[in-house]
Amino acid sequence: MSEKVTPKTLSLKHLVRGPLIASPLAGKPPLLVLLHGVGSSEHDLFGLAPSLDPRLVIVSARGPLVHAQNGGAAWYPVTFTPDGIIADEGIAAQSRDKIVHFLGEAAEAYGADPRRIYLGGFSQGAIMSLYVVLTQPQAIAGAVLMSGRLIPAAWKERAPDELLRDLPVLAVHGLYDPVLPIASGREIRDKLSSLPLDFAYHEYPMAHEVSSESLTESAAWFSRRLSAPLSAGR
Repeated sequence: MSEKVTPKTLSLKHLVRGPLIASPLAGKPPLLVLLHGVGSSEHDLFGLAPSLDPRLVIVSARGPLVHAQNGGAAWYPVTFTPDGIIADEGIAAQSRDKIVHFLGEAAEAYGADPRRIYLGGFSQGAIMSLYVVLTQPQAIAGAVLMSGRLIPAAWKERAPDELLRDLPVLAVHGLYDPVLPIASGREIRDKLSSLPLDFAYHEYPMAHEVSSESLTESAAWFSRRLSAPLSAGR
């Protein structure tokens, strides 16, 4: 199997790494779609690929919008105010739908198992991953949320408990995050702990970043999931 895969023309621009080894579970390989933060690009989180499970097809997607401040990409516009960050939830919902469409599209294009599609997001990408978790849980087999927050629309529109039941989710957050303070991570912890998800939460002595510790934990989480049978009904 080869690491180098030429990206196909799909609805979102992206980079892709094929699986490096076969999964011990019979069938098609699992897929991980990575979602970057605001103002970044598909190249950002793709740099994590060497640290992630070699059984994965890894696709790092580019947000559909151009970030006005630096020309990078984004999933929705944000406004910074003295009272906090305001998200354009209408455009966030549109991007959520684009992500869900892209998941199926990428699985088909790269021969991945549609039952084993995972999301991994950082910052705004984590926010969007959580939006998918809560409102379109049937589209994924699990998600890792790195330094994100919960936008109100995601909570208001959340799916019924029976669709969320046992969906694996890991959230990690930095104690010293100056962009999305630790209160954002703890809100995710408190809200998601009230749902019937298979949920875990960890804090690390880091800022708004992916530290070696948080990456090690996230990578181990994915590896455990790939070695486990799918939850009943998923």
